Amino acid sequence: MEQNDKSLWQVVKGYFNALPDKEDEEETIKQISNSIVFHGANLWVLVFAIFIASLGLNVNSTAVIIGAMLISPLMGPIIGMGLAIGVSDLELLKRSIKNYLVATVISVLTATLYFLITPLTEAQSELLARTSPTLYDVLIALCGGAAGILALATKGKGNVIPGVAIATALMPPLCTAGYGLAVGNLSFFFGAFYLFFINTVFIALSTFVGVRMLRFGHKSFVDPARLAKVNRYIIGIVVLTMLPASYMTVQIIRRSVLDNNTRKFVKNELTFKGTQIISQNRDEDTKTLRVVAVGRSITPKAIDQARSLLDDYQLGDYKLSIIQGSQSDSLLLSQSLTTAAANSEASSRRLIEQAEQISQLETQLGSYTRYADMGKSIREEVKAISPAVTSISLSRITEARTDTTATRQYVMAVAGVRRGVSLNERRQLKEWLKARTKADSLRLIVTSAE
Repeated sequence: MEQNDKSLWQVVKGYFNALPDKEDEEETIKQISNSIVFHGANLWVLVFAIFIASLGLNVNSTAVIIGAMLISPLMGPIIGMGLAIGVSDLELLKRSIKNYLVATVISVLTATLYFLITPLTEAQSELLARTSPTLYDVLIALCGGAAGILALATKGKGNVIPGVAIATALMPPLCTAGYGLAVGNLSFFFGAFYLFFINTVFIALSTFVGVRMLRFGHKSFVDPARLAKVNRYIIGIVVLTMLPASYMTVQIIRRSVLDNNTRKFVKNELTFKGTQIISQNRDEDTKTLRVVAVGRSITPKAIDQARSLLDDYQLGDYKLSIIQGSQSDSLLLSQSLTTAAANSEASSRRLIEQAEQISQLETQLGSYTRYADMGKSIREEVKAISPAVTSISLSRITEARTDTTATRQYVMAVAGVRRGVSLNERRQLKEWLKARTKADSLRLIVTSAE
């Protein structure tokens, strides 16, 4: 039985053993070493790839962004750093770091130049997606780096390298960082650079692990003491690099867990028939969980019960704040005049007609004045929906067509913002305003706040 188990293990191990497919070590190291250098044609390819990726982010085209990642040479110095650590080659590590810094600086400056001259300055969804790294980005970088070194160090590479370039997505974060500098939004810059740094560290780490698993030999040194010194340098660099990356990873995991717990809490405890949850967000400064709901009001009893369950979702440090839309439906004038003039049919008819006319006039007047007052009353609600909004005004508009005699009415909302808002934020704000104002048609105009 033991012999059979051992044989089965050997069979399974054989399927996953990559050593028989290993390419010549010297050829692999030479190929990676050549790919880390940025000058001449290689540098121009990088610049063009940055311009293409910036164009793709600017027009929100996924296909263009993928094309830029396919021609990008940024993977070279990152894999070079992982290889250098794996084979104890300090000289290769120095050259890889130098070229990595050169490529990074040139990429950010190129992207900044593009976004300074482009007339399209609004942040699109493809660009915004590169400003908030998650745990999934760490896993993608690890798996992508492992696939990359296996493809470079073994035979039958196929289309793995282009796939790794797409999966790890090194170009878009640098372009987004350039966008952040161009528009003066440092949160975009640091968020995108944060994602690029995570990709760099974990691609290099998985490359190092792959090199050791493929049993690459250490660089030959005449003096063993120098080899020990090189190893100490490399270990020190790895530790210094991994410390901030580890801290970032812990923060990513913590934020991902909190996001997941928040979604579960809102879904399980604050979802009621007739009530729609518009948004939920956590304010880390005040430790407040804000939930915005429209439709049927959530009862105080249900809110108190939800607050008591925050600990069950590891959200005990947060205070629950629920902002709800008003349920003030306009009421029609009650038709109670029929009983007041029962002895005079003509009199009753005149009174009813007058009441209807008064009701229509009140309705028309109210439709034009209530939006101005509503703009003042929903300021805090709008701020919770979209923190970028600094002012809001509402009015009822009658539009007369010049080519026909037809007219149509709609609610005009003008929002002043202190920074650009994404398409998703704009759509969410418009949908909330339409539901809040109970308008059949609403037009939203976003202007820069002065």
